[in-house]
Amino acid sequence: MAPNPTSDWTELHQEIYSLSWNQTDLSKFMISGAQYGGPIAMIRDDKKVLLLQKQQPIKPTIYMYTSAGKLIEQIQWDKGRIVALGWTDQEQLVVVTDDGSVRLYTLHGNYTQFSLGKDAKNDGVIDCQIWGGGLIAMTSKCQLISVTNFEEPQPKPMAEINLEEPPHSWTVVPPQFTLSRHVEVLIATGSTILVVDSKEATDQHLTQGPFTKMVVSPNGKFLALFTLDGKLWVVSTDFQKNLSEYATKSKIPPQQLVWCGTDSVVLYWDKIVLMVGPFGDWIKYTYEDPIYLASEIDGVRIISNDKCELLQKVPASTEKIFKIGSTEPAAMLFDALDHYERKSPKADENIRSIKAELVEAVDSCIEAAGFEFQHQYQRSLLKAASFGKCFLENYNANNFVDMSQTIRVLNAVRFYDVGIPLTYAQYKRQSPDVLIDRLINRNSHLLAIRIAEYLKLRTDKILIHWACEKIKSSTEDEESICRTIVDKLAKKPGLSYAEIAKTAHDAGQTRLATKLLDYEPRAADQVPLLISMQEDETALIKAIESGDTDLVYLVIFHLKRKLPLGEFFRMINNKPMACNLLEVYCKEQDTELLKDFYYQDDRRIDSANIVLSEGFSELDIAERIKKLKIAGKTYSEHRERAFEAKAVDEAIKLLQFQLTLEKDTQQSFTGLSTSETIYKCTTLGQHNKATKVKTDFKIPDKRFWWVKLRALVEVRDWETLEKLAKSKKSPIGYEPFVEECIKAKQYQEASKYILKCDPPVRPMLFVKIGAFKEAGEQAYLNKDVEGLRQVRAKCTNHIVAQELDSLLAQLNAK
Repeated sequence: MAPNPTSDWTELHQEIYSLSWNQTDLSKFMISGAQYGGPIAMIRDDKKVLLLQKQQPIKPTIYMYTSAGKLIEQIQWDKGRIVALGWTDQEQLVVVTDDGSVRLYTLHGNYTQFSLGKDAKNDGVIDCQIWGGGLIAMTSKCQLISVTNFEEPQPKPMAEINLEEPPHSWTVVPPQFTLSRHVEVLIATGSTILVVDSKEATDQHLTQGPFTKMVVSPNGKFLALFTLDGKLWVVSTDFQKNLSEYATKSKIPPQQLVWCGTDSVVLYWDKIVLMVGPFGDWIKYTYEDPIYLASEIDGVRIISNDKCELLQKVPASTEKIFKIGSTEPAAMLFDALDHYERKSPKADENIRSIKAELVEAVDSCIEAAGFEFQHQYQRSLLKAASFGKCFLENYNANNFVDMSQTIRVLNAVRFYDVGIPLTYAQYKRQSPDVLIDRLINRNSHLLAIRIAEYLKLRTDKILIHWACEKIKSSTEDEESICRTIVDKLAKKPGLSYAEIAKTAHDAGQTRLATKLLDYEPRAADQVPLLISMQEDETALIKAIESGDTDLVYLVIFHLKRKLPLGEFFRMINNKPMACNLLEVYCKEQDTELLKDFYYQDDRRIDSANIVLSEGFSELDIAERIKKLKIAGKTYSEHRERAFEAKAVDEAIKLLQFQLTLEKDTQQSFTGLSTSETIYKCTTLGQHNKATKVKTDFKIPDKRFWWVKLRALVEVRDWETLEKLAKSKKSPIGYEPFVEECIKAKQYQEASKYILKCDPPVRPMLFVKIGAFKEAGEQAYLNKDVEGLRQVRAKCTNHIVAQELDSLLAQLNAK
């Protein structure tokens, strides 16, 4: 029972709870304990004979208890032989059966289920290793199947292994602890170990085996192995470091081999618990009744028939203070408080002796208080820390305050009715948010809220979960439930009611769900839920009120898919925003729907606009004319649309004329405007046809002359151009004639029309065609001295320049 005399390694073994359950022989049960002081699940092991007591049910039953032995839930089991039990990180119970079915149970007995696939079902599952985030199943053919995400389970086969016999033992290194970040399986076969991942199996070429038991440490760095000749061997999980060996003198494998934190291993045989430390130090305990060991990150829980104990290495800060004969500063401070309370002057002497290390002593007392389970020691240690602070001028008390808060929280969850024996190290590893989630899952909403408020954390998720559970379990009428929930949640503005409303809807309380959604502040959460609840019109109204066009479109498209067309239009007709958005969408994507929409709403002009647009898009001219006639008829029936009616009528007339032109000329005319038609007729020499277009469509003279001028210049028909200029006085003047000829670089033709232009512009027009002499003469005739100077400045011909100088001299003389 005593530790090795040469050891400086000490353990702490303390009782946490006296258990209230009625289980009498744990050895007859398959048991699994969740980490972090979590619940314990057990079911009668059908491989072991059990004498039934009168109060025990004949049907197999899964029991879920807190660590204090308080029954949480019991589940009648009739779904086949259970191969393994385990827990997820979210404290869901994992139950794996031999046919490859996996069920995940909440603490209230609700479950989800998935299968490991055909191979698992056909070959049968013979064993399974479960960790917080997934599982590895082994079939009777030694095939390994992995599931690495319980939320979205996707069973995948691992690399094939060829074993001549079933493995002696096997275990799993979870993905968060491997270099590849993929799960690895360690399989003991023969005298060696195979490391198996999704792609390959690697032989480690060990000779120390066979290994009848193996287990990976909580941090994934170390592997404890029990050999056939009774040795406990500890190595690194990459098999590069041999850390320790210990001969147990027992060739019988232990019933359980678990890690106690990361620096010691605990072995359990019938009535004997052996704890082996890092340097071969050991401690032995005797238990008369069967026990179960639940490994923790900083120790091991020992569950027996009547109590729950915690076995762990003594924390360094605790050892400094309470080790017999300790002269550490923290021990001196703790002793000083005792002297002070007894009014002994030695208190001052102790404080003076550790003045230089007083900060360290205070910190050690604070830390040690966190590791204590007993309130008496917690108070004494914090009191000692507070006493030490009085002698420090600039000590930062944040650690003291934080630890006081932490201890209050830990004491609250360790209370028997809650039954979570969380240690300080576990609390720091998990974080307060995770602890609150665990309390929520237990429906301990009041405690969760008090802890959250005490630690100044948000309480939204607690209240939402409470409201959902209230709806599921309440027998009150919907009005009362709604009032109760709203009153409770009213103090939390901005809190989402969507999840609560969904719960009510799923529970068949549609009216309650609709009422609750009225309080939902976020339309993006509110509208989709209303749609799923078949509250279509309400969803549309809420989407419109939100002003979010995407949400409105979401409802519109949902209604269009779901409702007959007439009903769909009736629902959106009196909602202008929905109508406008539907129009915008249909104009881009679905004109047929838009026509139906306008037709049912008797919007004949809008319908005519669509037909008109379609008509101009039609390639078949007969079909185009047909559609234009339909649109024109509608316009003609409305006095205020007289312009549109006339425009469509002229468009039809132009199309018909263009068809005639196409027959006569074998050229394409359809789709051209009146000006373009005149232009093309002119270029083709169809001058009479061009004139007919002008007459029939009342084209103004100015536009007609401009179009003809450009067309004639384009085809270099100078004779016809001259005839046009002489036919009558030009409505556009003669400068355009000159300019167009110049653009075509036909300066000789341009010169014909310059003298027809107004005198003031003639000189510069002559300059443009390079006729400087004529330009000078025109400026002289106009008596324009400045104009003549400009002509002289631009003249490049030396002889002409002299003549221009002479003219300029004559003008100046006058």
